[in-house]
Amino acid sequence: MATSVIGFPRIGENRELKFSTEKYFHNEITQKELFTRAAELRLKHWKLLQEAGVDYIPSNDFSFYDTTLDTALLFNIIPQKAAELKLSPLDKYFALARGYQGEKGDLKALPMKKWFNTNYHYLVPQFDKTTRIKLVGNKIFTEFKEALTAGIKTRPVLVGPYTLLNLSEFANGTKPEDFISQIIEAYTAVFSQLNQLGASWLQLDEPSLVKDMSPQDRALFNKIYTALLTKKGSLKVLLQTYFGDVRDNYTDLIKLDFDGLGLDFIEGRKTLELVKNGFPDEKVLFAGIVNGKNIWHNNYQQTLATVKQLPATKIVLSTSCSLLHVPFSVANENFSPEVKAHFSFAKEKIAELGELSSILDGQADKLLAKNQKLFTGNRIKSNKKLKEKIAGLTEEAFVRTPAFAQREVLQKKEFKLPLLPTTTIGSFPQTRVVKKMRARLKRHELDQKEYDIFIAGKINEWIKWQEDIGLDVLVHGEFERNDMVEYFGQNLSGYLFSKNGWVQSYGTRGVKPPIIWGDVTRQKPITIKWSKYAQEQTNKVVKGMLTGPVTILNWSFPREDISVRESTLQIALAIQDEVLDLEANGIRVIQIDEAALREKLPLRKSDWYSEYLDWAIPAFRLVHSQVKPETQIHTHMCYSEFTDIIPAIDNMDADVISFEASRSNLEILDELQAKNFQTEVGPGVYDIHSPRVPSVEEIKDAIRKILQKVPKQKVWVNPDCGLKTRGENETRASLENLTSATKEVRKELEDGEN
Repeated sequence: MATSVIGFPRIGENRELKFSTEKYFHNEITQKELFTRAAELRLKHWKLLQEAGVDYIPSNDFSFYDTTLDTALLFNIIPQKAAELKLSPLDKYFALARGYQGEKGDLKALPMKKWFNTNYHYLVPQFDKTTRIKLVGNKIFTEFKEALTAGIKTRPVLVGPYTLLNLSEFANGTKPEDFISQIIEAYTAVFSQLNQLGASWLQLDEPSLVKDMSPQDRALFNKIYTALLTKKGSLKVLLQTYFGDVRDNYTDLIKLDFDGLGLDFIEGRKTLELVKNGFPDEKVLFAGIVNGKNIWHNNYQQTLATVKQLPATKIVLSTSCSLLHVPFSVANENFSPEVKAHFSFAKEKIAELGELSSILDGQADKLLAKNQKLFTGNRIKSNKKLKEKIAGLTEEAFVRTPAFAQREVLQKKEFKLPLLPTTTIGSFPQTRVVKKMRARLKRHELDQKEYDIFIAGKINEWIKWQEDIGLDVLVHGEFERNDMVEYFGQNLSGYLFSKNGWVQSYGTRGVKPPIIWGDVTRQKPITIKWSKYAQEQTNKVVKGMLTGPVTILNWSFPREDISVRESTLQIALAIQDEVLDLEANGIRVIQIDEAALREKLPLRKSDWYSEYLDWAIPAFRLVHSQVKPETQIHTHMCYSEFTDIIPAIDNMDADVISFEASRSNLEILDELQAKNFQTEVGPGVYDIHSPRVPSVEEIKDAIRKILQKVPKQKVWVNPDCGLKTRGENETRASLENLTSATKEVRKELEDGEN
C-alpha cells in the first residue's frame, strides 16, 4: 500500500534554517548564502523521505517564514504600502512577516494568528480594493524543479483557494466573493505551469473545510472548485484536509472532480463514518492514520482496524497533518530505550507508515507483535491520592468569592494605582549572556551560588530601570526561566524533557514542548524565591508570574492514556499550590498566563463547551479560587482569535486580562464592548514580535482607540506579549515610549475633565 506525507518539518534536524535565517537578519551571511543553505536543507529532507520509501513526497511545504505568506506573495496579495518599499523581494517578504523600520520606510508586520488548533502561527493575508490576484511568483515551480533535478518527483503543496480566502482579512468593503474569478485564474495558471513541468499531482490544502461551514461557505467552495477543476488538464489534484472531519460538505467533495481526497482519521471524529457511507471508486483516499501532532507511537492494531473498514478501492496511508508540528527524530534524544520505545517524532512517523504498509501486505507480523507489547499493561503507576482528590472536587472549589465587582473596589483601594496603569506581560530579553550563564550552570561550570548572584543582578538592573521610566506594576523579568512551560514542567512530577525536540512556532521561533509522561504534582515551590526577592527590591508592586494549567497542557505533548480534562486538573492543582504560596509570601499581584487557551478549542462551535470550555475554564478558576479578595489575579492571551469566546474568557473570573491586539488593529475591543465585558483589560498597544520601535504618537493613538471602546477605569497599558525574544535596546526604547505615551494620554484625560 502506498504512503504519503502531507508536509515535513522545515527548520531542520538541528534548527539549521532558524540559525541561517537569523544570521541573514544580522547581516552575517548574504542572500545567496541563505538560499544555498535552504536548498541544501530541502534536498536533505527529500532524500530522507525517498530513502524511507515514501511514495508521495511533498515540495513547496518549505518556507523561510510561513507558507500562507508564501501563497499570498505567489499570487500578488500584498499591501500597497509593502509593495512600495524599495527592498529586495526577500527583504520585502521578511518585512511583511516581522515589520520594517529603516531608511527605506516603515511597515507594520501582517497580523499573526494561530494555525487552527495548533501552536503554529500564520501570517494573515490582507485584501482590499487595490488587490489584484495573479500568479507572479515561482517558488512552487522552482522547488519542484530542484527536486526533479535530484531525481525526486515530488507532489507540490499549496494552500487551497477556499482556505486562503477563509483565513484572510478584507478591508474597504471587500469580501471573498469579489475575488472568485481572479483566484480561479491564478490557480489555473499554477495548474498550467505544473502540467508543463510534468508534475503528476498537486496537493491543495483546505483545512478550513473542517470548521463549521454555512450554506454560503459551501456555495463559495463549490463555485471555485467547479470552475477550477475543469482547468487541471492531466494534473491530478489532491484535496487535502486535516485537524478534523468534513461533515458539512463531504457530499460535495465526493461529487467534485478531485482525483484524491485527504481525510483525517485522528482528529476527524466522524471521518470513518462519512467514508463508510460511501467513497467513489475512481478517487484515491489518502487516509490520515498516523498522528502528525502528538509524539506517541502509533497503536498498529487500532490503526489497522480502521484501515480495514475503509470501503475505498484505492487507499494511500498518510499522516493526519503535516509533520511540522512534531520534532525531527527520537534518535536525537537520550531517553532510556524503554522510554524511547513509546515515542515517535517526524522521522519515526515516516517509518510507521512503511511498517503499517508492510503489515497490510502481510509481510511484517513480527512488527505488529512488537508494537502491541507497547500497549499491554500499565506504562506508569497511577497516583491514587491525586485521582481521589480530583474526584472529590466540588463546585465550590472552582468559584472565587466575593464577586468580581466587589473585588475590583477592594483592589483599587489596596493598590492606589493611577488611571491607565502600565505594566509588561512578564519576560524581559533573554540575551546571549543570559542563555550562556544558564548553559554554564547546566554544564556545572558555575555553581548555584554564582548563578544566583548573576540572576539577582539582572533582576536588580531591570527593577531599577522599570522604576526609572515610571512603570506602575513591575515584573522580575524571568531571567532564570528557559521557557514558560518547560520551566514549570521541570519543577513538576510526571514530565519528561527532550534534548532536541524543537517544533516551529512561527518564523525562526521554535519551542521544545515537554512531554507529560505520568501524573503531575508539585514537589516544591517553583517561583517563590525570585518573585519574593524582586518584591524586596522595590516599594512598587511586582507581579508573580505563572503559566496556567490549560497552556501548560496545550504546550506540552499530552498523554493519550487519560483524558486531557483529567491531565489539566492535575496541573491546575499543582499551580494552585504555587499561587497560594506566592500570596503567603507577600506577592499581591499574580499573573497566570493562559496564552494557549484557544489552542485546543474544537474547530466547530457546536463542540466548544461539550468538549473543551466546560473543563478548560473551570481548570483556570480552580487555580485562583482560594486567594484573598485583595490579591489581584491577571492573565494573558496572545496571537489567536478571541472575539467569539469573550463570554468564556470573562467567565475565567480573573481581575485583569491582557490580550494580543496590536496586529489585529484592536478589533477585539468591539466585541468586549458588545458583550459588556466586566474584567479589567490590557489590550496590547504595540507588537513585540517585530523589531520596530513604536513611536509615542503611535502608542497614544492605540490608547485613544482603546478608550473609545473600554471605560478608562478598566484599561491597562501594556505590550501585547512577553519581551523574551526582543533585543535590549528596542525593548527599552519601546517601553520608554509606552510610559511617555500613557502619561500624555492621562494628561489629556485630566485636561478634558477640567
